[in-house]
Amino acid sequence: MGDKRCFHLGRVKTLLLWDIDGTLISSGGAGLSALEHALSDVFGVNGSLEDIDFAGRTDRWIVRQVFEKYALPATEENFTRYLDGYIAALPRQLTNPGARVLPGVREVLAAVAARPGVAQGLLTGNLVRGARAKLTHHGLWDYFPFGAFADDGELRNDLGPHALRRAREHHGVAFAPDDVWIIGDTPHDIACGKIIGARTLAVTTGYYSAAELAAHAPDAVLPDLADSGKFFDEIF
Repeated sequence: MGDKRCFHLGRVKTLLLWDIDGTLISSGGAGLSALEHALSDVFGVNGSLEDIDFAGRTDRWIVRQVFEKYALPATEENFTRYLDGYIAALPRQLTNPGARVLPGVREVLAAVAARPGVAQGLLTGNLVRGARAKLTHHGLWDYFPFGAFADDGELRNDLGPHALRRAREHHGVAFAPDDVWIIGDTPHDIACGKIIGARTLAVTTGYYSAAELAAHAPDAVLPDLADSGKFFDEIF
């Protein structure tokens, strides 16, 4: 993966694990559009997916809901065909005018990368290929040398241990739960952090309000990342 890191093995203490959609970027509906295009291209089905709850879910979970909605067999072959079609359609959809990096994200990621003792990776419901396409489009991919993805499991709550294992392998550090932060925009991000005993920071840049996120008891809630000082005050 990427190489924007300034860490030495054994010296890293704090680990930040980032969600992508609604936290780092808004894709302007690119994922939904790519899935609808793939549904037509692969299965010949022209239909809307707007009634499926995407927020905080994994790509494989979403595909299973699509198969149920349109009575398509949920075989591994169909998963592969559909996800391949989605990845093929995604780059073109990312060129839409609504696709953007969310406020403060570039500055915070750069500041974290320059800060000794802090590592950052991904914990996302995207396939690794989808994560790469989205973040490369916005010039952010190289900040993340490891992560956990939909390739690792269909349920988001299963992804945390994969992220921790890859962080340990990459940095040579077994991160203590109190030193791990999950950063996301949905209750699912908060839940998957709690499963591994991590701290959680929620941002209201997705579909959920501060009150809705606070009801799930994250360690912190911020409106966005525009104020990097507030972000680092919460983390440290």
